[in-house]
Amino acid sequence: MEQAYQYGWIIPFVLLPVPMLIGVGLLLFPTATKNIRRLGTLLTILLLSIVMVFSTTLSIAQINRSSIYQYVWSWTLDNDFSLEFGYSINPLTSIMLMLITTVGITVLIYSDNYMAHDQGYLRFFAYLSFFSTSMLGLVTSSNLIQIYIFWELVGMCSYLLIGFWFTRPLAANACQKAFVTNRVGDFGLLLGIFCFFWITGSFEFGDLFQMFNNSVYNNQVNSPFLTLCAVLLFAGAVAKSAQFPLHVWLPDAMEGPTPISALIHAATMVAAGVFLLTRLLPLFMVIPYIMDLISLIGIITILLGATLALAQKDIKRGLAYSTMSQLGYMMLALGTGSYRNALFHLITHAYSKALLFLGSGSVIHSMESIVGYSPDKNQNMVLMGGLTKHVPITKISYLLGTFSLCGIPPLACFWSKNEILNDTWLYSPILGIIASITAGLTAFYMFRIYLLTFEGHLKVHFQNYSGNQNIFLYSISLWGKTCSKRINRNFRLLRINNTESSSLNFKKTSQSDEKEKKGDRGRPFIKILYFDNKKTFSYPYESDNTMLFSLLILVLFTLVVGSIGIPFNQEGTDILSKWVTSFINLLHQKERDSTDWYEFLKGETFSVSIAYFGIFLASLFYKPIYSSFNNFDLINSFINIKTGLKRRDLDKVINTLYDWSYNRAYIDAFYTTSFIAMIRGLSKLTHFFDRRIIDAITNGVGLISFFLGEGIKYVGGGRISFYLFFYFSCLLIFFLISFDLLPFLRFLSVS
Repeated sequence: MEQAYQYGWIIPFVLLPVPMLIGVGLLLFPTATKNIRRLGTLLTILLLSIVMVFSTTLSIAQINRSSIYQYVWSWTLDNDFSLEFGYSINPLTSIMLMLITTVGITVLIYSDNYMAHDQGYLRFFAYLSFFSTSMLGLVTSSNLIQIYIFWELVGMCSYLLIGFWFTRPLAANACQKAFVTNRVGDFGLLLGIFCFFWITGSFEFGDLFQMFNNSVYNNQVNSPFLTLCAVLLFAGAVAKSAQFPLHVWLPDAMEGPTPISALIHAATMVAAGVFLLTRLLPLFMVIPYIMDLISLIGIITILLGATLALAQKDIKRGLAYSTMSQLGYMMLALGTGSYRNALFHLITHAYSKALLFLGSGSVIHSMESIVGYSPDKNQNMVLMGGLTKHVPITKISYLLGTFSLCGIPPLACFWSKNEILNDTWLYSPILGIIASITAGLTAFYMFRIYLLTFEGHLKVHFQNYSGNQNIFLYSISLWGKTCSKRINRNFRLLRINNTESSSLNFKKTSQSDEKEKKGDRGRPFIKILYFDNKKTFSYPYESDNTMLFSLLILVLFTLVVGSIGIPFNQEGTDILSKWVTSFINLLHQKERDSTDWYEFLKGETFSVSIAYFGIFLASLFYKPIYSSFNNFDLINSFINIKTGLKRRDLDKVINTLYDWSYNRAYIDAFYTTSFIAMIRGLSKLTHFFDRRIIDAITNGVGLISFFLGEGIKYVGGGRISFYLFFYFSCLLIFFLISFDLLPFLRFLSVS
C-alpha cells in the first residue's frame, strides 16, 4: 500500500495528454483528428477509469488506516524563503477523488451522445479533460500556493465551458459574469494567503496550522487582523461555491452544455469552496467570530437559494438555485463545526444533483423534437408536461433524485441533511428553524419542477391539420446559429396552455378525439436538422442507451451512497466517521457516539414531515385533483374562509412574492444599477479625462508646432535683400536695448 501512496503524484497528470493530443491533432491534422474523434473520448474515459481505480484503492486504505501521507520537494530554495510543491493523500482528498472520478466518468459517457452532433465535440472533451486535471491537482495539493494555481486553472476551464457556445450572446455574457465574479473572490483569497504567510512564514498546511496556533495562543498577532485574514480566505470560497452575495454567476452559468452543469456546477467545481474551508477549518476554529460569519452566510444562502428557486421557469436555472441552497447547508455545517456532516452532504448531494442535471439534459434532448421552432424554449418548464409516457426511464430517475434532495428516506440526502438539521438545532434554535423551513421549501420547489416537467398534459404539441400550411421550423445549431427553412407540412402548431399551472382544463378537438378512439394519435413527424445530419422524430422521445446508462449509474449511487453514514456495525460507528477519524482528531473533536435508533427515528420524524408537507403543497398547486376543477380556486376559497382575505389582496401578495423570486430578489438589478453603473461612470469619466485633457494637451502642442511652422515658412522666401533687411533690423533693436536708447527716443517723440 505504501507503493500506492508513492505514486499518488501521477493522479493529476493522467488525463493531461488528452487535451494536448487533441490540440496538436486539430492544429496539424484537423480532418483526420475529427474522423477519429471517438477515440479521444474512449481514451479520456479509459484514463479517468484508471484514476478512479487508483482513487478507490487509496480510499480503502484510508478507511482501514485513516492515515495522512504527504510528499513534497523543493522548487525554489533561499535563505529566508522556500517554496515546495507536492501532494497530500488524506481522508478529505480521497473523498474528493472518488467524487470527481465517479461523477466524471458518468458525465463523459453521457456527453458522448449528448454532444454527438456538435461541431465542437473534440474541443468540448479537451476542455473537460483539462478541467478534470485541474480539479484533481487542486484536491491533492499540499500547500496554499499550489491550491491557488489549480484554483485559477479550474476557474479558467469553467469560463471556457460556460461559454462553450460563445456565439450565443447569453453564453458569452454568462462566462464573463462568472469570470468577473470569481475574480473578486479569488483576489481576496490571494490576499488572505499572503497574510497567513506573513504571520506564519509557510504555505504548507502542517506548518501553517502549528505556527498559527502558536501565534494565537501567545497573543503575537492582533485579533482583528486575524479575523480580516480569515475573511479574505473565506471570500474565495464564497465566490467559488456561489454563496451570498457572490452567487449571481451560478444561475447564468446554466447557458453551458448540460453535462457541464452536472459535473462542474453540481458535483465538483462549486464544491471546491467547501473543500477549501474544510481543509483550512483548523485555522478558522481558533479565530473569533469567523465561524459565526460562516454560519450566517450559510443560512442566508440556504434561504435565498430556496426562495429564488420557487418561481423559475428554466429547469436548469431552478436546479442551479437548488445547488446554491444545498451548498449553503454545507457552509452552515462547517460554521457549526460539523465537519463530518458537511462532507457527508457533499457526497450525497453530488450524486443526487448530478442525476437531476443529467435527467434535465435528457428532458431537453427530448423536447427539441416538439419545441424545435425556438431554441431558447427547450428548457422552459412552462412548455413541458405530460412527459411520463414518453420518457419513463428519465422520469423515474428524475423522481428518485427529487425525492433524495427533498430528504425522503431512505435515499442519500435524507441521511446527511437531517444530521445537519439536528446539529443546527443544537447550535442555534433560530438557525434550526430557518434551516427546517427551507427544507420544506426545497421539497416544494423540487416537486414543482418535477410536476411541471413530467405530470399533467403537454402544454405545446403538434396536431394534424387537414389543409396545407407553410410554417417556419428552426434547425438548432449547438453553436448558437439559428437558420430558418420554410417547410410545407400537414400539421399546425397548437399552444394549449401558456401558464405554469397544469390544473387548467385541456380541451381537445373533435378530430383528435376521433383518432384517439381509433387508436391512432396521428403524430406528425418533425425534422430537426443537426448540421448535415437529418434526424426525424415524433413526440418526445427517450434518450439513447449511453445517456440512460449514466442516469442508472447515478440512480444506484443515489440509492446506496447514504449507507456510508449509517452505523451498521456493533460499535455503532459508520464508514464515514471511521474514514475521517484523523481529521476529527486534528480538529480536537470527539468521534461520533453510537446511535440510538429510537432517538434517531424520533428526531427524523419532524424533518421528514416537513418534506412531505412541501410535496403536498406542490401537488396541491401544480397537480389538479379533478380534471375539471382548478386547485387554485380551492386554495383561494380555503384561505378566504380561514383568514378573511379577499381574492384581490391574496393575488397581490402572491404576485409580489412571485415577482421577487422570478427576478432573483432584484439582486442582479441592484448590482447593475450600483456597482456596474458606478464602474461604467468611472470609465466614462476616465475616458473623458483621457480624451479631453491628456489628448488635448498632446494635440495642442502638435497644433501649436504646426501653425508656428506654417508661419515661419513664409519668412524664408529666398530673397537675400529681405534677409539682410531683417538681420540689420534685429541688430538695431538689440543695440537700442543694450545702450538704453529707448528712453531718449521716447523723449524725442514727446518733444
